Amino acid sequence: MKYELIGNMTESFEGHAQETESGVEYWLARDLQHLLGYTKWDNFLNVISKAKTACELSDHSISNHFADVGKMVELGSGSQREISDIMLTRYACYLIAQNGDPGKKEIAFAQTYFAMQTRKAELIEQRLLETERISARKKLTDTEKELSGVIYEQTGGNQNFALIRSKGDQALFGKNTQSMKAVWKVPAKRPLADFAPTIILKAKDFATEITIHNAREKNMQSEPQISSEHITNNKAVRETLLNRGIRPESLPPAEDVKKVERRLASAEKKALKNPDSLEDT
Repeated sequence: MKYELIGNMTESFEGHAQETESGVEYWLARDLQHLLGYTKWDNFLNVISKAKTACELSDHSISNHFADVGKMVELGSGSQREISDIMLTRYACYLIAQNGDPGKKEIAFAQTYFAMQTRKAELIEQRLLETERISARKKLTDTEKELSGVIYEQTGGNQNFALIRSKGDQALFGKNTQSMKAVWKVPAKRPLADFAPTIILKAKDFATEITIHNAREKNMQSEPQISSEHITNNKAVRETLLNRGIRPESLPPAEDVKKVERRLASAEKKALKNPDSLEDT
């Protein structure tokens, strides 16, 4: 997400925050529905229902975080009528975001926003970028497992996977895996990808997805065939990066993705350990 967009979304979420007399921050579900990109109330209620279940499973009282209230709305005739609404604590909003549609950019933002006590947009942006990198690393892991399965099915040997992946690295970086580990100072027993920046993780994933597709479509049954395909795809991705001014082997390494995962998990656990509740309001 662009910093400007994050700043605008932060202001929008803050603008709808309210406080009880005792100072507990809350949002109304009807407001949150639109903030999270849901057009139909019934669809949003389904997400809220899942969030309530998650709240209960976390040993928190549902009534302390989800409080049914009424809300007056203007009708076209100029009269008013009361509709149902729900007061939601920051923790309730977080659970709703966790159970929302992950394809919505609003959900990705809200998952971080409601997990953090700070409202500084630059800190939210940093966390979103770290979360994106973790997701890209997991996606690459899954894609490489799929490629390994394809290789085993079509060539009869798992040992070919490491060789094919290494040839892909050579084509993408212009250096072999060991050379890039030396450049990035990656420990010998750790995967190179654990220290790769997000754009490289996505580049490797894209090239690997193409290899999987063509290996299946063309029924490639030997290591040389699949290796040649993987080399071609990584070279094509490299050319695209170079044309956009990005030289893969010259990029600095990113922080160990395992450390990032542990830090985010710890921060989230700490922030949500004792969430404010509506109990005393």
